Amino acid sequence: MAITLKTPADIEKLRISGRMAAEVLAMIAEHVRPGVTTDELDAICNRFIVNELKAVPANVGYMGFPKRICASVNHVVCHGIPGPKELKDGDIINIDVAIIKEGYFGDTSRMYHVGTPGREAQRLVDATYEAMVAGIREVKPSATLGDIGAAIQSVAHREGFSVVREYCGHGIGRVYHEDPQVLHYGARGAGLRLKPGLVFTIEPMINAGRAATQQSRDGWTVTTKDRSLSAQWEHMVAVTDDRRLRVADAVARRHGCVRCALSLAPSRCNREADHAEKEHPASLSCAL
Repeated sequence: MAITLKTPADIEKLRISGRMAAEVLAMIAEHVRPGVTTDELDAICNRFIVNELKAVPANVGYMGFPKRICASVNHVVCHGIPGPKELKDGDIINIDVAIIKEGYFGDTSRMYHVGTPGREAQRLVDATYEAMVAGIREVKPSATLGDIGAAIQSVAHREGFSVVREYCGHGIGRVYHEDPQVLHYGARGAGLRLKPGLVFTIEPMINAGRAATQQSRDGWTVTTKDRSLSAQWEHMVAVTDDRRLRVADAVARRHGCVRCALSLAPSRCNREADHAEKEHPASLSCAL
């Protein structure tokens, strides 16, 4: 598939779709608690997407996927299918939401703690978020996809974690998954050189143990081979002429800082919020 550069009008439409997807993640936060099932979370997200956002859930039916969200708990790396199992205190869960609004896709995900997090789980979730931000900071004209992957990998390895290699970010627009593929590891200066008009996701999956994964019999659910915890964060980003383009954070104003719900230190929260306000490179699904 050829890479499609987006026009400013396309990017604005994608910004709207991305922020709507992020609003779903902000909305569902209060419902993530011990005793709730991922099926129930799926139904709540669906009602919000359809009734409040007047949008279309993009995941259901996509290549046969049966639900509206992906709900990946603990050792599930990605593509977890919502079901009847209840969440329990200490779990971590990634919820991945994709919507279609006026023909444009929005795709984003984030981590949630269920009740009180364990120390290792908290460290993994924090490091994965930091790795994603490190990748986003590399997005500018003339940078390469390898710069993004190298930045992500550096953070993960520094913390003693491993980067999943089988799954990657992707271009997005009027098509859900487009070129380029965005690897979350690599070497600086390698790969495609970024140019204005590129829109893609950065969505590192990082494991507490080894990087190896396996797919379940359902054909979708991907787990760590060694049953170690896994975490993922995802944003859509656009390459623009001005990497310092300020992003109005409507989601944060409406729902509050979602990272605070993860029990991150306030000093770090404030520092990252300041970064998002002043230096964030055109994030389309920013839920900061």
